[in-house]
Amino acid sequence: MSEPGAESRPRPQYGEYATPEEQRARIKQPDAALLYEPAPVVETSAVVEPAPAPAAEAPAEARSRPVDRIVTFALLAYGLVNVISSFPALVDFAAYADTMFGLLGVDAELSDPAAGKPWGVAAALVLAVGWIITAAFSWLRLRRGRISWWIPLAGGVVFTFIAAALMLVPIMNDPAVWEALVGSVR
Repeated sequence: MSEPGAESRPRPQYGEYATPEEQRARIKQPDAALLYEPAPVVETSAVVEPAPAPAAEAPAEARSRPVDRIVTFALLAYGLVNVISSFPALVDFAAYADTMFGLLGVDAELSDPAAGKPWGVAAALVLAVGWIITAAFSWLRLRRGRISWWIPLAGGVVFTFIAAALMLVPIMNDPAVWEALVGSVR
């Protein structure tokens, strides 16, 4: 029982008509294809063109998104400037707290301004390490040709949030600040 028109089909070039046993043997032993006898060639009047070879993914695809690269590097540069410029403010915790109280309109002073300095240093280190991690992850994604503009944004949000939480710990644990906050609400 043969398929209609089977005798006019061109000889398979890529194993289209291989039986499952032939496929398994070929997978197990790549040279097993030489063990099988080639199918008889049926002459036809039609010209059969070979199928084009599949195009391999070119590394040029990584270079095909110049806007993504520019935006990623611009965001990383902006983040680096922010990290470097925030160091003095974070390390001088007393001045940071006074500025924050002034912005909030709260008349308060820290009981122990020196107690906040380790928290400010920790926040500065979190920002610096966070920028390095963000830059490294962005670079890896750019090298693989994937979209990466969102990584500096996400890294900036995450590590700034962590640094802000670290800066709030000594302020929120200070009883003088709580008295000033409760007094301003009444």
